[in-house]
Amino acid sequence: MKTKRKIQLLFLAAAIYDGVLGAAFLVKSSALFQWFDVTPPNHMGYIQFPAALLIIFAVMFLAITANPARNRNLIPYGILLKVAYCGVVLYHWLSAGIPNMWKPFCIIDLAFLILFAWAWVAIPGMTAHHETNV
Repeated sequence: MKTKRKIQLLFLAAAIYDGVLGAAFLVKSSALFQWFDVTPPNHMGYIQFPAALLIIFAVMFLAITANPARNRNLIPYGILLKVAYCGVVLYHWLSAGIPNMWKPFCIIDLAFLILFAWAWVAIPGMTAHHETNV
């Protein structure tokens, strides 16, 4: 499989993952907290706003999917999203503990972070002339 296609599939997977996760927490956050037996925050807006941001990032990942070379400049924002989430979760996980609900998302996001960094580095080799052959 060519590099361009792998990158497109990566960002399509990220768009689906973050989009579904964002939509789930946007409309069903109370049910998710109850299912995982986690005490929700005192106001659902604290969950709904980041959920909406995940949907926005999902749209951005779709833009990268459409044309990775042209939209390479968006990849660092995806990397920073994953660094922010993983950094917060890992800090709390290692220092004071955190509900299990958040741990799988952290592991998945660490994988996305590594793959996004790979894609960001791989794309400079994708020139407009050779883009279809990569």
